[in-house]
Amino acid sequence: MRLIAANITRVLIGFLALCAPAWAVDISVVALFPGKAMLIVDKGKPRTLSAGETYAGVTLLSSTSEEAVISVNGKQQRLHIGEGVYSALSVQSEHATVVLASDKNGHFVTSGSINGSSVRFLVDTGATMVSMSVDEARRAGVNYLAGERGYSQTANGVAPVYKVKLAQVTLGDITLRDIDGVVHENSALPNVLLGMSFLGKLEMRREGGSMTLTKRY
Repeated sequence: MRLIAANITRVLIGFLALCAPAWAVDISVVALFPGKAMLIVDKGKPRTLSAGETYAGVTLLSSTSEEAVISVNGKQQRLHIGEGVYSALSVQSEHATVVLASDKNGHFVTSGSINGSSVRFLVDTGATMVSMSVDEARRAGVNYLAGERGYSQTANGVAPVYKVKLAQVTLGDITLRDIDGVVHENSALPNVLLGMSFLGKLEMRREGGSMTLTKRY
């Protein structure tokens, strides 16, 4: 009986280990200063870090009065005041999940990357594709001139655009490849619009001021 109980205990421990998320950190920025930032980690008390300091597994790499650059498990994130990010492996599905917090205007703005180049994303379910300016495309190494040329109606009239393939688009722990994108030639978009060519491959759930994105496979 003791041997059976011991075996059952080992099985339960192994099962719980498999179900536990590999990485789960909830981070938000409440104040920014040159070289310092006040962070809330996992809903704890606000903690002020200087550049180079680490707290609860979160390292502040740099900070200005406009944004903080942090690192968690070797992954970098750029956050502004009031923004937050949560990354984890979903316990139920074991699929990568990212939870975003809305800003004061109700928009979901967060950091990510295209082809390994850091960008600022604005989640836009009304955008058909991931959309960016020429400057952002160049920084990400996107050869937009080789893409399919077309035209788009904008507030300033008809503008040329280029349909392209983005080799890699990353948001938190979610990475998708060969994503349709569009580059606007005469547009100064302040952020890259994270459109449905990316979002459509995820499960999306919004609850109040948060949005949960889960990779389907």
